[in-house]
Amino acid sequence: MKFNETLNDIRLYEAGKPIELVVREFGIEPSKVVKLASNENPLGTPPSVAKVLSENATKAHLYPDDSMYELKDSLAKKYEVDSKEIIIGAGSDQVLEFISRSLLSSNDSVLMSKVTFAMYEVYAKQVGAKIIRTPSFVHKVDEFITYYKEYKPKIVYLCIPNNPIGDCLTKKEAFEIIDTIDSDTLVVVDCAYMEYAAYKNSDYFIAPKDTLKYDNVIYLGTFSKAYGLGGMRVGYGIAKSYIIEQIAKMRPPFNISSLSLAGAIEALKAEDFLEKSLKLHSEQIVRYEDFARNNNIEYIDSYTNFITYMFDDSYNSTIIADALLKQGVIIRNLASYGLNAIRITIGTQMQNDRFFEEIELLIKR
Repeated sequence: MKFNETLNDIRLYEAGKPIELVVREFGIEPSKVVKLASNENPLGTPPSVAKVLSENATKAHLYPDDSMYELKDSLAKKYEVDSKEIIIGAGSDQVLEFISRSLLSSNDSVLMSKVTFAMYEVYAKQVGAKIIRTPSFVHKVDEFITYYKEYKPKIVYLCIPNNPIGDCLTKKEAFEIIDTIDSDTLVVVDCAYMEYAAYKNSDYFIAPKDTLKYDNVIYLGTFSKAYGLGGMRVGYGIAKSYIIEQIAKMRPPFNISSLSLAGAIEALKAEDFLEKSLKLHSEQIVRYEDFARNNNIEYIDSYTNFITYMFDDSYNSTIIADALLKQGVIIRNLASYGLNAIRITIGTQMQNDRFFEEIELLIKR
């Protein structure tokens, strides 16, 4: 059997290790495992959402409303846009897939930062497109402008804030790049972590209506992070209606479950939960910054719900990540991105206490 040759150059996405795997491999009790690897909300799911999910469980035999009218309407009111300018995906990464399949061919190229969300590359390579990366592992305005002018890619990906390392362009910097790009190129402004950036500093806040001023920009958001619905898989794209109409042709029917729709609709109402989540994060990330400074560890100023520690030759990220894993502390090793670094999701006070307890034993040996 011969598969499509484009698959030969595609590396599988590496997801964070689940708690169940650590329990099986190392014989650690589930209650003693701390997962700080996948940027999930440490406060869990909003209580009101959990209640709605329970109430709707008996309707699981029914197909969902494929128009997704209520969710689109709620998002439209929140962001002051038209519901025709919204598309819903099974996570914002599914919207990325729609974009690649509707725009790219083997004759096209895409531009992204040297280190950024892996699925940009995966979806582009699935259709044979060429990958162009800027030289720096963080987003730099001059590099994006220079590489855009040189290569004229079909899509430019701006991950704001950037996953997996946490750097972030200001709103001014992002639009400085966008203003140089002509209408034949689509700019994807991936704002999966925007709630955290906006809470930290308003200079970094980009709203969907800001990007709707352009005919060639699509804004992506998700319920997986700040809203605590990672397991429900709900994301969205917001762009001019003509863009939405075209990429929607790639959407399969009923791509979002009934429970996911109900949960997302309710999550938008849970403003107290969102505020509590962002406040907890802002309080706890300071501990990680202080720890890094006190131990001469370089870190990236983060505008997300995680922090990246960059090691020099004194430490090896793989050794540290594996040692933490054996103690039941799951973090993300960034060696696969070519970095001697680890990424840690900011957890609750107790989860963070556990991380510091274990890493101190490693770096002070």
